Amino acid sequence: MHLNLTLLNIGGNGFIHTNDLTDVLKAANLPLPGYKARELIQNLTTTGDGRISFDEFISIFQNLKSDDVAKSFRKQINKKEGICAIGGTSEQSSAGTQHSYSEEEKYAFVNWINKALEKDPDCKHVVPMNPETDDLFQAVGDGIVLCKMINFSVPDTIDERTINKKKLTPFTIQENLNLALNSASAIGCHVVNIGAEDLKEGKPYLVLGLLWQVIKIGLFADIEISRNEALIALLREGESLEDLMKLSPEELLLRWANYHLENAGCNKVNNFSSDIKDSRAYYHLLNQVAPKGDEDGIPAITIDMSGLREKDDVQRAECMLQQAERLGCRQFVTATDVVRGNPKLNLAFIANLFNKYPALHKPENQDIDWSSIEGETREERTFRNWMNSLGVNPRVNHLYSDLSDALVIFQLYEKIKVPVDWNRVNKPPYPKLGGNMKKLENCNYAVELGKNQAKFSLVGIAGQDLNEGNRTLTLALIWQLMRRYTLNILEDIGGGEKVNDEIIVSWVNETLTAAGKDSTISSFKV
Repeated sequence: MHLNLTLLNIGGNGFIHTNDLTDVLKAANLPLPGYKARELIQNLTTTGDGRISFDEFISIFQNLKSDDVAKSFRKQINKKEGICAIGGTSEQSSAGTQHSYSEEEKYAFVNWINKALEKDPDCKHVVPMNPETDDLFQAVGDGIVLCKMINFSVPDTIDERTINKKKLTPFTIQENLNLALNSASAIGCHVVNIGAEDLKEGKPYLVLGLLWQVIKIGLFADIEISRNEALIALLREGESLEDLMKLSPEELLLRWANYHLENAGCNKVNNFSSDIKDSRAYYHLLNQVAPKGDEDGIPAITIDMSGLREKDDVQRAECMLQQAERLGCRQFVTATDVVRGNPKLNLAFIANLFNKYPALHKPENQDIDWSSIEGETREERTFRNWMNSLGVNPRVNHLYSDLSDALVIFQLYEKIKVPVDWNRVNKPPYPKLGGNMKKLENCNYAVELGKNQAKFSLVGIAGQDLNEGNRTLTLALIWQLMRRYTLNILEDIGGGEKVNDEIIVSWVNETLTAAGKDSTISSFKV
């Protein structure tokens, strides 16, 4: 492989900048679409400074040249073994790459898992784990803990009967891990670069990354107006219900905390990192949400505020956490995590506190149109989780409002190998005056791509329909995107052979017959 070192920009510092990756690969006769290059960058750069080591680049090159993965997929099809986890693996990372992980996160996640699964008889062989050791990375190796945590976060995602629990063999362990990865993807986790072998080996940075996604999805499950109407109490003057429904769970948590801090006569916070380091906001928040005693027989819990007088930040944080423990909410953070302002763990701490003690009451306001609060349908949830499993940015929390500027849709086009001219795309932040027009221009371009490049059937669909969140017409586009993505995957598995409904139905029936089943299907229509 002969490459121009000036182009690679490695002559002076030994690194390739992420901005140059696409050009470098093109020079190496390996042109990649933009979405693929971004996936590689996302999963290889661990320092956050936009640099890729030359060893990592060599590993990228070698793996892109290899067709071992494609061959293994074709083998699965030929053997009629079905479609296994196809999220990919972390093989792009070279063996010498250093991936760091947070000991604080490991400690927090182990304690959360221990509490969640402490009474589960199927996890007695690994739970409780010692958070001070690497027990966690060995414990996930058989897939049982991962499957159980997915069900803990999103109940009934996995049929318990499908989890292999006894007399485990390498084959049944592989089944468990594939089941965990496929199920994690189904609830919206981004698992594109995690493989069963990575989990079996207990690679720390991948295990912690997956667990955080699973835990976060569970913590955020009820921070949504359609599932918790009391959140409407957070409406501000001049806001509409639609405005509140567009907020992400993180934004709703911040507003919730400030709602109680305002009632306590305290200063608001702008984040759960630097603004909470002195624990004072946490003290007042705990005091506001602690049960005051009511007619339902719930005993009052008085928060001891004397710890506020502590001069040392760590000691003050420890006193605060002792009060949180009285509420059963001393999870995820240590006193040091609070003082250091660890954003991930403090967000989890706040979410858990909200879930146990929201201390909100549904307002008796006749002006609110309660009928407009519609829960997410199974179809909508499937589409949203599919998008998030692909790692779109920003994450989709509300299907229609989060697609109103079409940025996510453009990323989906790239996933199905439809090129996007990003020079035509308006990017945030949008101006206050004329900002919606910029979003509408994006939506018009998204429809244009669908009609002219993807060859979708978009009769009667205009950019305005996407921008305004027309449910029926937006779903029509999303369905075609998801269908194309799925067919592309099946074609890759089949070695490039074109796939249609007839071929899939035929394969299903052949598989059922081979398994001795009498049932068959004729189509995917209801």
